[in-house]
Amino acid sequence: MQGAPRQLVALVVTYNRLDKLKVTLARLLASDVDALSALVVVDNASTDGTMAWLDGQTDPRLDVLRSQINRGGAGGFEWGMRHAMERYDPDWLMITDDDGRPEPDALTTFHRLDLSRWDALAAAVYFPSGEICEMNRPSRNPFWHWREFLGAARRGRNGFHIPHSAYEGDLRPIDVTSFVGFFVSRAAIARVGYPDGRLFIYGDDGIYTLGLSKAGGRIAFAPQIRFEHDFTTFAGSGLAKGQRFNPLWKVYYHHRNLLLLYRLAAGWLFAPACLAILPKWLLKARYHGGQRRAFLRLMGRAILDGLRGRVDVSHAQVLAWAETPSFSDSEYPGESGAAAEARKTVKQD
Repeated sequence: MQGAPRQLVALVVTYNRLDKLKVTLARLLASDVDALSALVVVDNASTDGTMAWLDGQTDPRLDVLRSQINRGGAGGFEWGMRHAMERYDPDWLMITDDDGRPEPDALTTFHRLDLSRWDALAAAVYFPSGEICEMNRPSRNPFWHWREFLGAARRGRNGFHIPHSAYEGDLRPIDVTSFVGFFVSRAAIARVGYPDGRLFIYGDDGIYTLGLSKAGGRIAFAPQIRFEHDFTTFAGSGLAKGQRFNPLWKVYYHHRNLLLLYRLAAGWLFAPACLAILPKWLLKARYHGGQRRAFLRLMGRAILDGLRGRVDVSHAQVLAWAETPSFSDSEYPGESGAAAEARKTVKQD
């Protein structure tokens, strides 16, 4: 390691994926204490035996937070990051999902890198098959870089995401990345704070990392640090393109949070960008045969709240919108079934 060893603490957020969590924790705890001093796990009220299994683990570095409600990934990351920084005050914090894990030498490689110019790092993320995991491919903000803007206009996603050739190169600057294999320094957290847990799921990582970049933080893509994302459910399927949402309530979070991200990215160009984006979103209803009315209700609410910047909607309310034949601005219109139960047990902090 170069210079004084860095103190690194890892954070994993989990919900009902005990089989994947076991593999991820084993991979992380295989690193010695010099490479990983503590491992914080946020259990988002899992019901599959996760907490009982965690209670049986004996590694002293394991620090488990048990939530009484499902806070969503965003809520789990915010709570876990705050706890990790308050309890351990590490030099760096490594964040990942329960199905995202480092390759055996990834943490050692992290400690060997010269990070004097960087405030955060994004690992190179691959599927277990060895293919690049496209959903975790970092990007530059095309609205800040005209070359990327022109590339996005010509080539779409490939115009602003880093090229595949970057996975064989050296450290390079990026603006946006995911929370699978994301390393963030104490200095960066002091600069920009914590993720917004009210976002629940989707886009919280992009909004956070883009906010860090906008605040002057320097984020690097580090292809030397390899992570595996065991996200096989969507690998190679049409779902990877977001064609159909299951369960349907995810429509709301995905599109509302994307609008929040686009506003942050586009600045004064946000309004014309919406004119190009929103009609394409509405056309996604064709992928939801039998649920099109519910899809359009959720999409309409997502667009309205995204344009207004509203993030205080409870998960119980989103479930109610997904289940009922119509909704109004009343607190819980036509609530029934799972939504009614969720209202009793799920609340936003």
